[in-house]
Amino acid sequence: MAGMGKRMRPHTITTPKPLLDIAGKPIVQRLVEDIVRVTPEKVTEIGYIIGDFGLEVEKRLIQIAGELGTKGTIYYQNEALGTAHAILCAKPSLEDKIVVAFADTLFKAQFQMDLDQDGIIWTHHVKDPSAFGVVTKDDEGYINGFVEKPKKFVSDEAIIGIYYFRDGKALRNELQKLINEKEMKSGEYQLTDALQNLMNKGTRFRTGAVDEWLDCGNKDATVYTNQRILEINNVEKCLAQSVTKENSIIVQPCYIGENVTLKNSIVGPHVSIGANSFIDCSIVTNSIIQSNSVLKNANMDNSMVGNHVNYIGRVAKVSIGDFTQLS
Repeated sequence: MAGMGKRMRPHTITTPKPLLDIAGKPIVQRLVEDIVRVTPEKVTEIGYIIGDFGLEVEKRLIQIAGELGTKGTIYYQNEALGTAHAILCAKPSLEDKIVVAFADTLFKAQFQMDLDQDGIIWTHHVKDPSAFGVVTKDDEGYINGFVEKPKKFVSDEAIIGIYYFRDGKALRNELQKLINEKEMKSGEYQLTDALQNLMNKGTRFRTGAVDEWLDCGNKDATVYTNQRILEINNVEKCLAQSVTKENSIIVQPCYIGENVTLKNSIVGPHVSIGANSFIDCSIVTNSIIQSNSVLKNANMDNSMVGNHVNYIGRVAKVSIGDFTQLS
């Protein structure tokens, strides 16, 4: 999760993308909770590979690991040199059985990881494979190749960014070999090259299927992911007891955080509002409003509004970063 999140700006100027809230929880928290849930053995450590996100972010990440009953470790990728380089930044933790996940991916799935497999690469069938990295498979169902953004159809199984390795040390050695030999593509060390080298040495990868792949790569995708999380986790729908509601209607599913005030407004469906925000004389649907923000006379759909925003009297689909005033 060391990337700068440029496709999510302005929201990632002040908040790292994996710490953006989706339905009341940071993206990365939802991801690690889901991974722990589908792992049949106890997770002993969560290693976060980050950039210079600051001490408060690091404390929050360690707290998330602690809440899951495990150890949190912080690693740094100080230079953007690709996915293989990023994973190797967590070199001390690349032992035994490991899961690697990229923190802009959420998923819906009903399975338990088969830890007896050499490795598992989770995939999802997509309509347009040309926009993704895909896998090809042999007659036995094992992966036999990787194709990045194929121009001609070879497979519609897109790699979603979650991987299991039974032998973390073997992965570590292949990652290190790429860097030692300066095996780069477009100036970066690629994880798929290490995967191919592992297969050449006998590692057999299966694919794992997810019911739904939820991307948080840009504003529209993140708003849609918020919608699906609210729908999928209907039991989690939350109206905090401290919410003040005056002449207002909430159309579920929604997440409404602590000390939110709703006045003369219609909120929902598919809206998440962070703590201490105030919505007045507004209609808000299918949107994410972060904490400590004020909306007045707004008619808003398919939008993201950051923290500490004042937004008055507009009809729009917007993406507004933290500490912004529009009136």
